[in-house]
Amino acid sequence: MFTQTERLIAVRNLRPKRKQGFLKIISLFSFLGIMLGVAILIIVMSVMNGFRSDLTNKIIGLNPHLVIQPYNSDDLKEIKKKITQKYNDTHIAETITGEGIILTNNKAKGILIKGINEKDKSQSFLNKEITKGSLKDFSAGRVMIGGELAFNLNLKIGDKINIVSSSFIETPFGSIPRQENFTIAGFFNSGFYEFDQNLIYLELNDTRSIFNKEDGNLDLEIFLTDPFLAEKYKKEIEKFNQNIFISTWSDTNKSFFNALKVERNVMFIILTLIIVVAAFNIISGLTILIKNKTKEIAIIKTLGLSEKSIIKSFFLTGFTIGFLASITGVIFGLLFSTYIDEIRNALSILFGINIFPSDVYYLEKMPSEINIVSVSVVFFLSLVITAIASYFPAKMISKMKTGDALKYE
Repeated sequence: MFTQTERLIAVRNLRPKRKQGFLKIISLFSFLGIMLGVAILIIVMSVMNGFRSDLTNKIIGLNPHLVIQPYNSDDLKEIKKKITQKYNDTHIAETITGEGIILTNNKAKGILIKGINEKDKSQSFLNKEITKGSLKDFSAGRVMIGGELAFNLNLKIGDKINIVSSSFIETPFGSIPRQENFTIAGFFNSGFYEFDQNLIYLELNDTRSIFNKEDGNLDLEIFLTDPFLAEKYKKEIEKFNQNIFISTWSDTNKSFFNALKVERNVMFIILTLIIVVAAFNIISGLTILIKNKTKEIAIIKTLGLSEKSIIKSFFLTGFTIGFLASITGVIFGLLFSTYIDEIRNALSILFGINIFPSDVYYLEKMPSEINIVSVSVVFFLSLVITAIASYFPAKMISKMKTGDALKYE
């Protein structure tokens, strides 16, 4: 593609003379700008990918893949029977979910209450995420609470707590909220700060009692072997009965994932501008280089080197800077993305600040997921921008007149 002469001219252009030190500075800034642009883009994309994957896995692990809310108990039995008969790769759990307030040690905290059946305990995420206590101790009159909630309320296993529900009972003095006392059986840690801070689990009959729910007034939670097939199952189950409301885990968090997608795309566009700005340095550097080498260009054209070869040699000069900068940026970005949490911890200790607070980002550590496709797109985009930036200054040579360049020599 490039002859030995063209490569030789490009190498000489990349090593300007001492009196052309300004060109070295421009070339250096071009290199650093593109390198940092590529590296930052890869790092940000990796963090965004990791953030999305971690949250998706947490949400899938903590939430049912499908939730069915029938209008009456007959619909509940019918739907459950049809799903059991048709799908053998599902687990169906009966549950009740509601809001309440936990009262203890002169403190109050709004919570989300979730009731699970005795037979479904081993299938729930609690079976894997209990940090203190045992699933065997979780029974009637006992609760499992998030570790963050326990820490904030200064609770330990065996403590008594009072739970006030959003359901009311009628008394001669008016309506008052239902409330019952429970004993803490254990703590769980999902790694999802928002859940650990606000969620508690009760036995299903206790939940039915505190919310004054009838026996058939339940929701069905369906867990699939492949959670990403939830939308397909939803469409099929909706055909069983029209008197149900069914939602998937992605429906419940649709706005959240849409926001993440928009943020990721916007960040990609904004950070790509770093590479574009750095590419302008290549344009500036090549333009100045060509102006300074007008005489040399005219001489080698007179000696017989074609205009096309000269254009290719100057194009190769700019493209080499961009190519080497892109390669270096990819290496730096991949290394930084791989050890990003270690780097974050080191910076937090060094400057005494929490760079990635879990109460804001819902995760305990900074995630990173290197996607080869994303890295390839960034690298290819950088090369395209560099090629365009190198081509236009090199094309100026075609407008140069050899006679005008040499008439004063």
